[in-house]
Amino acid sequence: MNFPKIGLTLGDPGGIGPEITIKALASKEIPDDVQYIIFGSNRIINEEKEKLKINITKNIFIMDLNLNINNFVYGKPYKNNGLLSFLFFKKGIEEAIKGNVHALVTAPISKESWFLANYNYLGHTDYLSKFFPKIIMSFWSKRLKIVLFNHHVSLKESIKYIKKKKLISFFELLDKKLKYLGLKEHELLVCGLNPHAGENGLFGQEEKKEIIPAIRICQKKGINIKGPFPPDTIFLKAINQPQKIVIALYHDQGLIPFKLVSFQDGVNFTIGLPFIRTSPAHGTGFDIAGKGIANPSSMIEAIKLACQFSRKIVS
Repeated sequence: MNFPKIGLTLGDPGGIGPEITIKALASKEIPDDVQYIIFGSNRIINEEKEKLKINITKNIFIMDLNLNINNFVYGKPYKNNGLLSFLFFKKGIEEAIKGNVHALVTAPISKESWFLANYNYLGHTDYLSKFFPKIIMSFWSKRLKIVLFNHHVSLKESIKYIKKKKLISFFELLDKKLKYLGLKEHELLVCGLNPHAGENGLFGQEEKKEIIPAIRICQKKGINIKGPFPPDTIFLKAINQPQKIVIALYHDQGLIPFKLVSFQDGVNFTIGLPFIRTSPAHGTGFDIAGKGIANPSSMIEAIKLACQFSRKIVS
């Protein structure tokens, strides 16, 4: 029997990444019949385990990158933090692309630390999009699932992207990738852009000219997609409805309600990669780094989701 191989990257060593990784691996909530491979540093892991007084009984292997970077700083962005977290992540991606791990779970990084280390990427997804330009950023929890049409661009730029052809391509790609993951009963709910989803043109023309025509074309192609719905009520239609997935048209439209209900246990799930990639939906937690009080729930859920979809790959 083949067991999934789940890679984990430690994230920013000056944040809560190492702590929640160790706590998650010690948790009884994550599967035992999995091989866990940590891309990072023996020193960081051993110091964290000693500090937390935690013993891990899971099947783990540490790929120590033997990086000659000894000094990192707790609690704030720092160049060496960025060097380490980027190289942990880069190695994990390389191994996933080679097929040596079936999934990669990435602990939180600091975008500012990356910039201080001269890695000019706006996070994990931005780096991945350089190699896989059609990937889709989504956020999953037990209560709510959302997908972002646009993510790390300004609101002004987001609006420029809302065109019929781009929307059709996105809806079709999302539907195809969800079916590939075995999610064939999903229902896509599309947010409107304007208040009241435009109110038939009273509050904006994007719904009438771009969004509604795109939805109707996709419906004729057999995609189970509906909308646009007013942004202030659409999430009520999807909450606690596991088959319903909300498509938010820009970053904060989707992330504000998601983090309101699922901040502790939400998962960032990248759709469209040749491997599974998940991450906690929260950040580095610099304000509580090194204190041993970080909640590992989001990391635990990220590992569980990675295991769930990885089983489809190895089965």
